[in-house]
Amino acid sequence: MDSLIAAAARALAAGDPLGALKRVALREDPPALALRGIAMAQLGEHPRARELLRRAAQGFGSHEELARARCVVAGAEVALAMRELGGSPRALAAAAATLEARADRANALQARLIAVRRLLLLGRLGEAATALAALDAGGGPPALLALAELTAAELALRSLHTAVAQAALVRAHEAAGRAGVPALLAEVAEARAALERPAARRVSADGAQALGLAEVAALLESGALVADACRRGLRAGGHWLPLARRPVLFALALSLAEAWPGDVDRQALIANAFRTREPDETHRARLRVEIGRLRKLVAEMASIEATARGFVLKPHDGRTVAVLAPPIAGEQASLLALLADGAAWSTSALALALDASQRTVQRALAELEAEGRVRAIGRARAQRWLSPPLAGFTTILLLPAALPSP
Repeated sequence: MDSLIAAAARALAAGDPLGALKRVALREDPPALALRGIAMAQLGEHPRARELLRRAAQGFGSHEELARARCVVAGAEVALAMRELGGSPRALAAAAATLEARADRANALQARLIAVRRLLLLGRLGEAATALAALDAGGGPPALLALAELTAAELALRSLHTAVAQAALVRAHEAAGRAGVPALLAEVAEARAALERPAARRVSADGAQALGLAEVAALLESGALVADACRRGLRAGGHWLPLARRPVLFALALSLAEAWPGDVDRQALIANAFRTREPDETHRARLRVEIGRLRKLVAEMASIEATARGFVLKPHDGRTVAVLAPPIAGEQASLLALLADGAAWSTSALALALDASQRTVQRALAELEAEGRVRAIGRARAQRWLSPPLAGFTTILLLPAALPSP
């Protein structure tokens, strides 16, 4: 490795992409192309970074397997930053195996962390936890240690383990301080601030009360029957009933929970669940069918009894009922939560993260764009979507999460 390449690599490790570019900007050899690609990625020029890394990988050839694997890892990092989540993770896993076999432990760890962060973006928390538990970041570079702890903190926050998240963030701050990279320190500070911001609202007859993540976790562990409008399901103790894919049933459950301990008029239930203000006999028949389905699903947590004017929710074991509302109103709350990270998302990546069809996401984006809440950049397949940051609260509870069902 020549002196300019070594100096550029040291500058990149210290978070100084401009210093790295000064040394290799005019060079076209594969090592210089790879370093230029990483520098452009640090500057946020992701399409250019991807092209430079592709050229570097081609230039190294099959006989330089280690260098090619490093380019694959850097390219995966760029793809993650561009929110291109649809590709196969096999190339990254193969690169990580090559790096481990060649004793490049730092880059192998980075590859594994990229894979975990991708799983987090997709809301696959169980798989992310398993992959993260298999990592050993001890003895690695401080910057990678900080990134590993940030990843652990994000997983804990998404799982509402706030004490675990706080401990991970303390370790991340210490490692980021040793690394001396301002961007890492800023990321840690932002994650710590999320613990203090309101994450949801507890709605009752007396109004709405803002709750932080720790208070949300305490409410969910209190034993109350919680209608969670953030993750669209019902929780009672250790039992979780996901209803995100059954919007009619969730609308009925939410209406019953909001009215507890009183009952809800049949016409109000029809209006909320079926979105009609002129119900006829077919709607009333459908309401009886849907209430029967909901009654069967919630049997372990509560009963639903008919009254003279409608239906009432009656939790088992003397539980109280609580309603957890998202900090932002509207059906596109989870979509806005994903866009609030400041990254430019493609429609396909949003659909993959939300586990929805691209057509559904396109319709939602069109509505939000008409309201001025999101904006598009680029055209056709290069089109990406952006949203201004949502200040004043955290959107952690609105992000996709595959929560376990007992």
